[in-house]
Amino acid sequence: MRKTRIYVDSKLAEGDGIRLEGEKARYLGKVLRLEPGAEFILFNGRGGEYLARVERSRPDAVEARVGAYVPAERESPLHITLVQGLSRSERMDFTVQKAVELGVHAIAPVTTERSVVRLNETRRARRLEHWRSIALNACQQCGRTRLPRIEAIESLDEWLDKRCSLQAVTGFVLSPDAELLPRDLAPVDHVVLLVGAEGGFSEGEMARVKRSGFKPLSLGPRILRTETAALAALTALQLVCGDLSPRR
Repeated sequence: MRKTRIYVDSKLAEGDGIRLEGEKARYLGKVLRLEPGAEFILFNGRGGEYLARVERSRPDAVEARVGAYVPAERESPLHITLVQGLSRSERMDFTVQKAVELGVHAIAPVTTERSVVRLNETRRARRLEHWRSIALNACQQCGRTRLPRIEAIESLDEWLDKRCSLQAVTGFVLSPDAELLPRDLAPVDHVVLLVGAEGGFSEGEMARVKRSGFKPLSLGPRILRTETAALAALTALQLVCGDLSPRR
């Protein structure tokens, strides 16, 4: 039976006692009804995980004992940064969740000329915190032992100016008109993948992205929604270059 995984932002060591409160305690105690002696898994996002055993369970807190360290490593050998055009809330949430499950190392949400979502600074901060929570929960569910980085929202131009260096990575931008297909790719270790929002990239944006060294990549003859396109591309890249590849 698969054990429940819980993330804690603290140092863990075998034999230590740990007290879980708030949402974590409610989930373990009220939802799962774990009683003293029940086992679950703890991880802190720094690699590996620990077995843990419930010692005491109350409505407001669960006390547990940290057990043996398990050197689990479930990160993809392909380092992927997903630069995702900002889409509507439920679509963006879905993209973040599934991208984490598919093994991305970082997600950079960017505004583009055709983005329909416009956020002020307060809402940007709230959305960023929301996405980081989604990513954490996705890691708990899918077994990852390291947390992917969710970057602050920037414009595409800002991201290209400040963050983009293709000296050691390969960059792809999704484009329905591209001739390059995932099956044509050679294995690489580091990828930056650019995906437009609902309306895609403008001609000017696409021109600048290409000047920055990104190669247009097609996912076939059908036009995909932004959330479908991102996940299809991530899956294809993992099949060709990552931990779904028979060549790894």
